Amino acid sequence: MNRIFLDVHALQTVPPSNLNRDDTGAPKTAVYGGVTRARVSSQAWKRAIRTYFRDEHLLDPAELGVRTKKIVELLADRIAGLDASVERETAMKLADETVKAAGFKTEVPKRKADQAKKDGGPAPAPESKYLVFLSSRQLDSLAHLALEGAADITAFLKTKENKARAKEFADTRHSVDIALFGRMVADVADINVDAAVQVAHALSVHRVDNESDYYTAVDDENTDEETGAGMIGTVDFNSATLYRYAALGVHQLATNLGQGLRDDEPRTEPVRRAVEAFVHAFVSSLPTGKINTFGHHTEPDAVVVKLRNTRPISCVAAFEDPVRSDGGGHLREAADRLAAYAFDVERAYGDPDTTLTWVLRVGPATQKLGDLGTDAGTLHELASAVGRAVAERLEKPE
Repeated sequence: MNRIFLDVHALQTVPPSNLNRDDTGAPKTAVYGGVTRARVSSQAWKRAIRTYFRDEHLLDPAELGVRTKKIVELLADRIAGLDASVERETAMKLADETVKAAGFKTEVPKRKADQAKKDGGPAPAPESKYLVFLSSRQLDSLAHLALEGAADITAFLKTKENKARAKEFADTRHSVDIALFGRMVADVADINVDAAVQVAHALSVHRVDNESDYYTAVDDENTDEETGAGMIGTVDFNSATLYRYAALGVHQLATNLGQGLRDDEPRTEPVRRAVEAFVHAFVSSLPTGKINTFGHHTEPDAVVVKLRNTRPISCVAAFEDPVRSDGGGHLREAADRLAAYAFDVERAYGDPDTTLTWVLRVGPATQKLGDLGTDAGTLHELASAVGRAVAERLEKPE
């Protein structure tokens, strides 16, 4: 399969906010170009993208996975859903043995076990020692396997054939989110999944200084004689125009999805759906840190998407020299710089014969970006156009 990459660039202005905080509660920052920038970690935005898939119904639930330590409980629920006659305790045992046969280590958390013993309650369910990422189809397959060996699950899973089946079921029919963001299991390296997408830490295009908001809360039941605040505190924040970037290896995504999740469609169809969902979610998702305090609901001012056969190219270097505001904001100069740099870097390193470009933008400040490619019009039109182009390229003979 030919290498196919999707570059997604975005400029997004956020008002005073704390999207992604560090261990002190302050917005994360990074030094770039010799000055401090606002930063939103790739982990924070990838989490936002994954939850956006589900919250906005961009994909069927069967095409999504679950990342949790409570994998035994989750599988026990699937087992009970398939056979209501199986008692809860039995379902838990079947699930635990099947999870371990697939290669995942489980144990009852000591803290929960001690608390249950103290309270005289039932023993808590075993949990994996780390977050496990499994697709809905993988969970269903493992649940069917557990029921198949329900008569004596220990003996059933001791056979080489059934143990291999457990590992196979945990490593086929990957969900879209696993195919995109990958999966690492230190104990079972052979079922790791290489991520198809790389998400950069979002950086402000300009220098940023964090600020602090001192706030008070008044007790509603205070009398006139009771003065002062019932609570005081501080919250750190900043505001920024962010440059965001992600690179999606379409060929890797197609490999990870394999035969796809449905038997009645061509292989390109799940890839197209995944690409469209990713473009939509990357553009519109938003980390929700302190969102009730700041209400930072913004969409990107500009999005540039490139489909290419050459390797991915970030345009973050356009902002290595920080944008300096003249009192008129940062967006216009940031858009102008991105337009100029993207054109120049494509001239030097790109392949115009195999590269397609779409632009989605709002407002006069982003006007120069419109010259880079096809005007997408709306986010839905952008995602659909990119998805169609990806499917067409995948269908071409190598």
